[in-house]
Amino acid sequence: MGSHTRPYNDKNAGAIDRKRQRERQMMLQALYKNTQELATKLVQRLMDKHIIETTSSDAIREAFITLFQKLPEMDEFDMQYKTAPLRSLVVDPNFVSIYVTQYIAEDLIEHDKIQDVFGDDLEIYRAVDSVLGAIRPPQ
Repeated sequence: MGSHTRPYNDKNAGAIDRKRQRERQMMLQALYKNTQELATKLVQRLMDKHIIETTSSDAIREAFITLFQKLPEMDEFDMQYKTAPLRSLVVDPNFVSIYVTQYIAEDLIEHDKIQDVFGDDLEIYRAVDSVLGAIRPPQ
Protein backbone atom coordinates (compact mmCIF):
# COMPACT_ATOMS: atom_id res chain seq x y z
CA MET A 1 0.00 0.00 0.00
CA GLY A 2 1.10 3.51 -0.66
CA SER A 3 1.80 5.93 2.12
CA HIS A 4 -0.87 8.34 3.15
CA THR A 5 0.21 11.97 3.32
CA ARG A 6 -1.68 14.74 4.98
CA PRO A 7 -1.83 18.31 3.83
CA TYR A 8 -0.13 20.83 6.11
CA ASN A 9 -3.41 21.97 7.71
CA ASP A 10 -4.36 18.41 8.65
CA LYS A 11 -1.10 18.06 10.57
CA ASN A 12 -1.92 21.20 12.53
CA ALA A 13 -5.44 20.00 13.19
CA GLY A 14 -4.09 16.64 14.33
CA ALA A 15 -1.66 18.33 16.71
CA ILE A 16 -4.45 20.43 18.18
CA ASP A 17 -6.64 17.34 18.58
CA ARG A 18 -3.84 15.45 20.33
CA LYS A 19 -3.20 18.40 22.66
CA ARG A 20 -6.88 18.62 23.56
CA GLN A 21 -7.06 14.87 24.13
CA ARG A 22 -4.04 15.02 26.49
CA GLU A 23 -5.59 17.96 28.32
CA ARG A 24 -8.87 16.05 28.59
CA GLN A 25 -7.15 12.96 30.03
CA MET A 26 -5.21 15.07 32.55
CA MET A 27 -8.42 16.78 33.66
CA LEU A 28 -10.29 13.51 34.07
CA GLN A 29 -7.41 12.03 36.08
CA ALA A 30 -7.32 15.10 38.33
CA LEU A 31 -11.09 14.94 38.76
CA TYR A 32 -10.93 11.28 39.72
CA LYS A 33 -8.04 11.79 42.16
CA ASN A 34 -9.69 14.77 43.87
CA THR A 35 -13.30 13.62 43.74
CA GLN A 36 -14.12 14.05 47.43
CA GLU A 37 -12.56 17.49 47.77
CA LEU A 38 -14.00 18.83 44.51
CA ALA A 39 -17.49 17.54 45.27
CA THR A 40 -17.43 19.20 48.70
CA LYS A 41 -16.19 22.51 47.29
CA LEU A 42 -18.69 22.42 44.43
CA VAL A 43 -21.70 21.86 46.66
CA GLN A 44 -20.54 24.64 48.96
CA ARG A 45 -19.98 27.05 46.05
CA LEU A 46 -23.39 26.27 44.53
CA MET A 47 -25.05 26.91 47.86
CA ASP A 48 -23.01 30.09 48.53
CA LYS A 49 -23.92 31.47 45.09
CA HIS A 50 -27.57 30.53 45.68
CA ILE A 51 -27.60 28.27 42.62
CA ILE A 52 -29.06 25.29 44.46
CA GLU A 53 -31.38 24.99 47.41
CA THR A 54 -31.24 21.60 49.10
CA THR A 55 -32.45 19.75 52.17
CA SER A 56 -29.26 17.67 52.35
CA SER A 57 -25.90 18.94 51.16
CA ASP A 58 -24.41 15.50 51.93
CA ALA A 59 -26.80 13.79 49.50
CA ILE A 60 -25.91 16.28 46.76
CA ARG A 61 -22.21 15.84 47.53
CA GLU A 62 -22.65 12.08 47.08
CA ALA A 63 -24.43 12.68 43.76
CA PHE A 64 -21.42 14.70 42.55
CA ILE A 65 -18.98 12.08 43.83
CA THR A 66 -20.82 9.42 41.84
CA LEU A 67 -20.82 11.64 38.74
CA PHE A 68 -17.11 12.48 39.06
CA GLN A 69 -16.22 8.81 39.39
CA LYS A 70 -18.27 7.90 36.29
CA LEU A 71 -17.01 10.71 34.04
CA PRO A 72 -13.58 9.21 33.20
CA GLU A 73 -15.27 6.02 31.99
CA MET A 74 -17.97 7.69 29.90
CA ASP A 75 -18.17 7.27 26.17
CA GLU A 76 -17.05 10.29 24.13
CA PHE A 77 -20.33 10.32 22.20
CA ASP A 78 -22.40 10.46 25.39
CA MET A 79 -20.34 13.38 26.68
CA GLN A 80 -20.64 15.29 23.42
CA TYR A 81 -24.38 14.63 23.25
CA LYS A 82 -24.92 15.86 26.82
CA THR A 83 -22.87 19.03 26.35
CA ALA A 84 -24.11 19.95 22.86
CA PRO A 85 -26.70 22.53 24.04
CA LEU A 86 -24.05 24.46 26.00
CA ARG A 87 -20.98 24.33 23.77
CA SER A 88 -21.38 27.93 22.64
CA LEU A 89 -21.98 29.23 26.17
CA VAL A 90 -18.40 30.48 26.55
CA VAL A 91 -15.48 30.84 24.15
CA ASP A 92 -13.08 28.20 25.49
CA PRO A 93 -15.20 26.04 27.79
CA ASN A 94 -13.88 23.60 30.33
CA PHE A 95 -15.58 20.43 29.07
CA VAL A 96 -15.96 19.05 32.61
CA SER A 97 -17.60 22.28 33.79
CA ILE A 98 -19.92 22.27 30.77
CA TYR A 99 -20.90 18.66 31.46
CA VAL A 100 -21.54 19.33 35.16
CA THR A 101 -23.54 22.47 34.30
CA GLN A 102 -25.78 20.44 32.02
CA TYR A 103 -26.01 17.72 34.68
CA ILE A 104 -27.23 20.27 37.23
CA ALA A 105 -29.77 21.77 34.82
CA GLU A 106 -31.16 18.44 33.55
CA ASP A 107 -30.51 15.70 36.10
CA LEU A 108 -29.69 17.12 39.51
CA ILE A 109 -32.83 19.24 39.46
CA GLU A 110 -34.77 15.95 39.62
CA HIS A 111 -32.90 14.79 42.76
CA ASP A 112 -35.27 14.33 45.70
CA LYS A 113 -33.04 16.44 48.00
CA ILE A 114 -32.96 19.43 45.62
CA GLN A 115 -35.63 21.98 46.35
CA ASP A 116 -34.76 24.30 43.47
CA VAL A 117 -32.04 25.35 41.03
CA PHE A 118 -31.63 29.05 40.37
CA GLY A 119 -29.80 31.02 37.69
CA ASP A 120 -29.30 30.66 33.98
CA ASP A 121 -26.82 28.32 32.30
CA LEU A 122 -24.02 30.91 32.31
CA GLU A 123 -24.39 31.63 36.04
CA ILE A 124 -24.34 27.91 36.81
CA TYR A 125 -21.33 27.38 34.52
CA ARG A 126 -19.39 30.20 36.18
CA ALA A 127 -20.06 28.80 39.66
CA VAL A 128 -19.10 25.28 38.56
CA ASP A 129 -16.00 26.42 36.68
CA SER A 130 -14.83 28.50 39.65
CA VAL A 131 -14.28 25.14 41.38
CA LEU A 132 -13.56 22.73 38.51
CA GLY A 133 -11.34 25.21 36.67
CA ALA A 134 -8.61 24.16 39.10
CA ILE A 135 -8.22 20.80 37.31
CA ARG A 136 -7.60 22.44 33.95
CA PRO A 137 -3.93 22.49 32.94
CA PRO A 138 -2.46 25.98 32.39
CA GLN A 139 -2.73 27.19 28.81
